[in-house]
Amino acid sequence: MRDDIESILYDEAHILAGLDRVAAEVTASYREVDFTVVGVLKGSCVFVSDLIRRIPIPLELAFVSAASYRDGTQPGALDLRFFPSEGEIRGRRLLLVDDILDSGRTLSALSGEFLARGALEVKTCVFLDKPSRREAELEADFVCFEIEDLFVVGYGLDFAGRYRNLPYVASLRPEVVAQGSDGGVS
Repeated sequence: MRDDIESILYDEAHILAGLDRVAAEVTASYREVDFTVVGVLKGSCVFVSDLIRRIPIPLELAFVSAASYRDGTQPGALDLRFFPSEGEIRGRRLLLVDDILDSGRTLSALSGEFLARGALEVKTCVFLDKPSRREAELEADFVCFEIEDLFVVGYGLDFAGRYRNLPYVASLRPEVVAQGSDGGVS
């Protein structure tokens, strides 16, 4: 996998510092209230796991599934599934956690759906924010890092299902992305 990497954008030390900062912000925001962290699968699994272990106040954890990229680099139709139960949503303050905020379509759709299902409040927390790609009117409440318009992998972010397990965030070599977009990832 290392041969597929063009450059490392955030190493493990930078990621840990970002996690500590965002966890402190979340803790301060929710210190006096009950809340549920809702991780967006699959991309947020690494981030949400590391984040909640740094939040020293009571919280509940749930997950929802949302997919739009499938095997490419451009978002497609949004597929929302596996919502938490009504009891985990209705009347609750939710912190929706995702790996990346780019177009904003996923988090916007999920926020609207959770509010329609009776959530009291929905705030958003993202590992990476890519504001240059925004299509929906949405700004995350909590952000670890802002990045330019690069296709990145690692720390939960994937390309065609691969690279989630990298302990850093990196850009792929252009020829790897081109191969993968044609279905030929090696």
